[in-house]
Amino acid sequence: MPLLDRVTTLIRANLNDLVEKAEEPEKLLKQLLLDMQNQFMQVKTQVAIAIADQHLLEKKQRENLDAQKEWLRKAELAVQKNQEDLARIALERSLTYEEAAKNFGQQIEDQSHQVQTLRDALHRLEQKMTETRTRTELLIAQHRRARLAVRAGSATFKEFEHDAAFDRVKSKVMETEALGHGQMAAGEPDTEKRLAALEKSDQVDRLLADLKAKSTATHG
Repeated sequence: MPLLDRVTTLIRANLNDLVEKAEEPEKLLKQLLLDMQNQFMQVKTQVAIAIADQHLLEKKQRENLDAQKEWLRKAELAVQKNQEDLARIALERSLTYEEAAKNFGQQIEDQSHQVQTLRDALHRLEQKMTETRTRTELLIAQHRRARLAVRAGSATFKEFEHDAAFDRVKSKVMETEALGHGQMAAGEPDTEKRLAALEKSDQVDRLLADLKAKSTATHG
């Protein structure tokens, strides 16, 4: 199925390679997301159509089974009335509908497999879209901050450590941000040192409280 082939290609897309070769990574990622969204809507539509087709096949199967039972009933009635020739005709009709019901059963099984395949593809594509959208939004936001930093002459630098898929783009962004990073670096608070100081102060408070409690117990 051409549609599933396209979806599989998108799901397996190697973002590393795509970004590595892209002259404009931001533009490429936006286009990739657009392609995913378009394919997602097509697959979603195909899932609905496939389910509707399955329901139709199931309806046809029930109709043939009902007809098979009805002709069997007529055959039994003909036997009761000693109309053997009519009974034979009724039984032949019954077998015809029974065979048709079996054929519809096979089609239902095939259709059910197709529905599940489409649903799985839809789920995987949705996951890929969510992952790509998150990474793209973060990357674009950082890239824009970098450009603003160059124009304004200052910026706050923050690495994108968890996103190894965009190492090359991150490197470009780092180079751009470095132009405006100098002015802000000197004035940035050292968060780790401040947190360490708070922890140390809290530890001192606890030790002091323990000493006071022991002193009170000893002299009280």
